[in-house]
Amino acid sequence: MNDYAPGYRPPYTLEPHIVNLVAGISESVASLALLSDSTEVLLLRRVNRIRTIQGSLAIEGNTLGEEQITSILKGKRVKAPPREIQEVRNAIAAYEDLEKWRSENEAHMLDAHRVMMEGLIDEAGLYRHGGVGVIAGDQLIHAAPPAARVPELMKNLFGWVAASDDHPLIKSSVFHYEFEFIHPFADGNGRVGRLWQTLMLTSWNPLFAGIPVESLIHENQEEYYEAIKKSTDAGDSAAFIEFMLVMIQQAVSAATPQVTPQVTPQVKRLLEAIDGEMSRRELQQALDLKERKSFTQRYLKPALDSGLIEMTIPEKPSSRLQKYRLALRGRKWIADKPPYNI
Repeated sequence: MNDYAPGYRPPYTLEPHIVNLVAGISESVASLALLSDSTEVLLLRRVNRIRTIQGSLAIEGNTLGEEQITSILKGKRVKAPPREIQEVRNAIAAYEDLEKWRSENEAHMLDAHRVMMEGLIDEAGLYRHGGVGVIAGDQLIHAAPPAARVPELMKNLFGWVAASDDHPLIKSSVFHYEFEFIHPFADGNGRVGRLWQTLMLTSWNPLFAGIPVESLIHENQEEYYEAIKKSTDAGDSAAFIEFMLVMIQQAVSAATPQVTPQVTPQVKRLLEAIDGEMSRRELQQALDLKERKSFTQRYLKPALDSGLIEMTIPEKPSSRLQKYRLALRGRKWIADKPPYNI
């Protein structure tokens, strides 16, 4: 049982357009779930985790790109500032541990901070002992409450998370804002706050483990800080909730395949030629195509980009053992196509 102030509720207003955003996102997530099988979900998670980590760390000033992060994930050596490499390694470990933590457990959040900030600050996994604030560039966006109040504020916040029956989209956004308002740690507040919202969303629907909301926040970093400031000035997190829901909506839309993909004549031939799992060479032979470059650019790549076919070894695109097969969307296209040419 959580020991927190009875009846505590962070201040937020659910305006009609916020409710409409929640309904729209919920519908999109349901559609995405229907279009995804377990193989596609796992592939999406692997690919987008890189974007998630890159986006969240870039907000904090980390300069490493997706290619460098991928190399670190694979255990390869990367020439970069040691601190930035450590930040990436920590973030990889934190997102890999995501499923073992519970969003309403304060001790789990402290453990997440320890993992995320180990080797970077002395107080990894511990609440701060001094004053901090939210800073965007050279501008102070928000001066956080005194350190002495942090344990009580965090206990109340986690008590509310455990007791609230608000929709996870709302609850996770409110938590994210309140977490940044309290700013409980000496450093790492932004990346842990974003991590924890991802955890809360993933607990609602596992598809969010493969939807890089953090990447979109990075692309809209100024608006992110502005939403924090507006909510702080208003004493109500509605502005931040709306911002986050728009980011989530865009991220879900980007992850949702087109229901009726555009299929060129070349891709159509490729889809009709695939029989089980086939190598590039086998596909070229089946299509009676000699030139590898033309086949790759006009047939193979468009089919992969549109999600109609998939690799059997997606983590090693250039493997000599690589083969290709129909993805869920490709199988659906084959099943739905007319039995004759129009």
